[in-house]
Amino acid sequence: MFNYVFDTIYFASYSNFYGLSNISLSLGDMLFAYIVAIICSIVVALLLRLPLLPSKPYRYSFDVSAIYPTPIIAIGILSIFLVLNYTFMFNGLVLAAVIGVLSALFVKYLFDFVFPTPLDENSGDDMNE
Repeated sequence: MFNYVFDTIYFASYSNFYGLSNISLSLGDMLFAYIVAIICSIVVALLLRLPLLPSKPYRYSFDVSAIYPTPIIAIGILSIFLVLNYTFMFNGLVLAAVIGVLSALFVKYLFDFVFPTPLDENSGDDMNE
């Protein structure tokens, strides 16, 4: 299993498929960039006064929070940049911090417009209202 993860992470950086740079990041640099993106997204989401956890019951809650979906969006966007072999500077740490901040802003202000909450089957209203 770990060989599959290792090969998946290094696919774009070793093969340099797009020819964007001659720099290949190590596994530690990539993991550190992911950790920076996660921490930045959670901290900025908490500063924007998003709740740490969604409302109860957790299983049926469509509320946004600092734990979910903020760091998930940050990880996904950072993965896209790393696969394209674009790291900006300091081995992707600045890019990870910027993506963390932007993902928290996206979740706070634009998430409900892009991904609206489903309608309640019984009343026809939004489930969060």
